[in-house]
Amino acid sequence: MAVRELWLVRHGESIGNIAATRAEIEGLDVIPLDVRDADVPLSATGQEQAAALGAWLADHRDDIDLYWVSPYARARETLALALGDAAAGQTIFVDERLRDRELGILDLLTRQGVARLHPEEFSRRRHLGKFYHRPPGGESWADVALRLRSFLREVLESGAETAMLVVHDAVVMLLLYILLPLREDELLGFADDHTVLNASITHLVRAEGGWELAAFSDVAHLQREGADVTAHPGDPDVQPR
Repeated sequence: MAVRELWLVRHGESIGNIAATRAEIEGLDVIPLDVRDADVPLSATGQEQAAALGAWLADHRDDIDLYWVSPYARARETLALALGDAAAGQTIFVDERLRDRELGILDLLTRQGVARLHPEEFSRRRHLGKFYHRPPGGESWADVALRLRSFLREVLESGAETAMLVVHDAVVMLLLYILLPLREDELLGFADDHTVLNASITHLVRAEGGWELAAFSDVAHLQREGADVTAHPGDPDVQPR
């Protein structure tokens, strides 16, 4: 038995999303956030989005065999709120390979902050491209793809037919890169034109010829439940949290 359907969910809006957006608007170099990335919680809106996701899950719970979630607080909180009391009856795995991209010395910097405080990295990224640029102490998109390939070998051979992954926007994009599959230029072109919205659902179906994208960043469940749909795509060199 092999996994034939995957639902990829981005966590709900976090307090880091709000802080990053405000810092960009105000022209700050550094995002004013005093907690480490792994511990950033959901905002009040993010909690509402997770509850709206829970209403969707109530209608689809029988379609999902198991759940995998990033260890970061905002992802775990999203899944916990969405499942509610039903979590006790579900198979849930926390896996550090699903964590958000690590940005090293560029962590907590805005676009302006990267250009002003680390002009050498700004130039190096322009030369290498965002897929292969690895900030000192951090990861490139290619690095994240490598750990996701390791993860997918396990989940696709888990014996389940369907699974939901609650993760981060970069992780969703790179899972598409691996599974569809996409070339580097195809991925970057897609990412330029598409945003993984907070608490959105991306649906992949395994067909005879390989994986197909059935839905991308679907937020109909949020609109139906009245939760705010927020977009925090961030910059590849700025942590959207």
